[in-house]
Amino acid sequence: MVVGQRVLLFQLIVVAVLVLNHINVQGLKLGYYHKTCPNTESIVRKTTYGFVSRAPTLAAPLLRLHFHDCFVRGCDGSVLLNSTKNQAERDAVPNLSLRGYHVIDAVKSAVEKACPGVVSCADIVALVARDSVSMIHGPSWEVPLGRRDGRVSRLNEALANLPSPFFNITQLKQNFAAKGLNMKDLAVLSGGHTIGTSHCIAFGNRLYNFSGRGDTDPSMDPKYVAQLKQKCKPGDTTSLVEMDPGSFKTFDEDYYTLITKRRGLFESDAALLDDAETKGYVFHQASVHGSTFEKDFAVSMVKMGRVGVLTGNQGEIRKHCAFVN
Repeated sequence: MVVGQRVLLFQLIVVAVLVLNHINVQGLKLGYYHKTCPNTESIVRKTTYGFVSRAPTLAAPLLRLHFHDCFVRGCDGSVLLNSTKNQAERDAVPNLSLRGYHVIDAVKSAVEKACPGVVSCADIVALVARDSVSMIHGPSWEVPLGRRDGRVSRLNEALANLPSPFFNITQLKQNFAAKGLNMKDLAVLSGGHTIGTSHCIAFGNRLYNFSGRGDTDPSMDPKYVAQLKQKCKPGDTTSLVEMDPGSFKTFDEDYYTLITKRRGLFESDAALLDDAETKGYVFHQASVHGSTFEKDFAVSMVKMGRVGVLTGNQGEIRKHCAFVN
């Protein structure tokens, strides 16, 4: 290599390092609270464990809280804000079934006791989601931190931005792409439905009135339809059904196996079979018993956790997660 090329290569390396440093300063990074609140992650984990160990079914709603936060205004804790004169995200219909706010409040209280005014509610939501999944034998992942809390929460934005269980593959594609997430992320993050329950109202039309003529969804396994009809009567708004029957408390690949058998609970689950890439991922995970699912899930969760974040001097660090300062 000639001298001129070496000098140019050295200059490029210096520029690359400066750019990466700038990204770290502006964005999220691992160990963000290392100096300002070094025990953040252990406090979050210990407090979360206190709840999830007693009620393992809390893991699913705590994971869902992170999803629903990030898909509206980015991962800024806006889903936690109470309504004031304006109706907030948490009062939108898709969020009425969210649970686990009390866990976030307890974690925030414990962190505030150790380091007042340092750790954001948005970061706590991201950490609690990770910890609750790992506590039910799911994957764990490193969570880059440094999110700031938003000051705005609007019900209509939740309605406009959250992916619906009634979405088809085109709508899902558009919804995820708007957040910078690709088709693989869609297939992987849909796998979060391996844990948790749903109200009958989120899929009841597939059982009783799919095309407006009192019919069932022809893409659904008739035996599965019959089972669901035992649990959900027409117009049922209160009953809960397992999203991954038989292992809804366990983070595993069974979700993908069910979809290959046309037993996805939501239209949005079944829609994964309507695109070559997502269908390929579903059948691959079913055939290899989810050998890469946990690793893939960790990667996509970190990616989702970066959507629309507020950093630096943006937003604020809320004292209480349900109220702006």
